Amino acid sequence: MRAIVTVVGKDRIGIIANVCNLLMKYQVNVLDISQTVLQDYFTMIMMVDATESELSISQLIQVMKEEGLKQELDIHVQREDIFNAMHRI
Repeated sequence: MRAIVTVVGKDRIGIIANVCNLLMKYQVNVLDISQTVLQDYFTMIMMVDATESELSISQLIQVMKEEGLKQELDIHVQREDIFNAMHRI
């Protein structure tokens, strides 16, 4: 199952590494990544494949949200099909 991960927060060293390490811990593969820094704010969007993960999508959503709170980041995970449906014109 593919999903979209978005990360927003105050820019600092190690955000990408921390998020990627957490995804790796749960066997989630990063397929594509785009990130930018707008003034002092970090923004990133990732397409991931959670097919090999033992976590359900709801568990992954919760784990990433909790980790975001610990790191003072706003991390959201959404299934790719739902993301696409929400952004269809």
